Amino acid sequence: MTTHTELGPALRAWRERIGPAAVGLPIAGTRRVPGLRREELAVLAGISVDYLVQLEQGRARNPSPQVLAAFAQTLRLNAVERELLYRLAGAVIPPSGTVPREVPPGVQRMIDRMSDTPLGVFTASWDIVQSNPLWAELFGRPAEADARSRNLIWGHFGAPPAPGSSRIARGAAHADAFERMMVSDLRRAADRYPDDRAVTELIDGLRESNRRFADLWTRYETLPIGRSHKTVVHPELGEIVLDCDIMTIERADLHIVLNWAAPNTGAAEKLAQLRERVATAARRTPTPCQV
Repeated sequence: MTTHTELGPALRAWRERIGPAAVGLPIAGTRRVPGLRREELAVLAGISVDYLVQLEQGRARNPSPQVLAAFAQTLRLNAVERELLYRLAGAVIPPSGTVPREVPPGVQRMIDRMSDTPLGVFTASWDIVQSNPLWAELFGRPAEADARSRNLIWGHFGAPPAPGSSRIARGAAHADAFERMMVSDLRRAADRYPDDRAVTELIDGLRESNRRFADLWTRYETLPIGRSHKTVVHPELGEIVLDCDIMTIERADLHIVLNWAAPNTGAAEKLAQLRERVATAARRTPTPCQV
């Protein structure tokens, strides 16, 4: 079980990984430790060295929100580490601003290697921020001018499919599980980013326009994100039965949605046709001349 006694080791570990140059301090003389000295962190956080020693040794507890905010900023903590800092200190985690939309370089490299799978990248509130060509062949592309059309939850509860695009068909049990899962995850996003106006407007709009969403919202369920099953009704190829997995990238607070077809099935054959379309389009696209 996690207790406040883990705050000290966490602070030491984060302090020792941050060099003085990273926080604008000059490097002078030989340093026995690779990271910040206690004296340096104390000055940057606006506390006494003695108090920092007490925190690291577990003899002091419940640092103020101002001190925790200073630690988070000085130690360059990411969103997940910041939440961990507040939990270890037994403090309420403050709002984190707006929902992040940036795809880290390492995640981008992973995405680029998965070009043979229909893949979409979504924010914590389920706005699509990126998709690969195979995803576009399977589902179509949302209208750029309509921001809400790029939100998966709004598209399910609040808007019909665009003309000529694919639609999703689910059985009653699968639809119920999917809707409960998505509403639960949207509530988590709203709790993490209460100051994000777009998230608030999305929720308010859905509660006003969709009775099913409004009912699920009042249940306050907390369900895990998991595998789902669906049938994509493609405008040209017809029904394509797929399994869907969702990878959550905690540090960036992104969801990566991947769609699979069982081997040696009609769905697999149809995905292969879509892959060939993507490959053909790529071959027809002229490459820049090398100078």
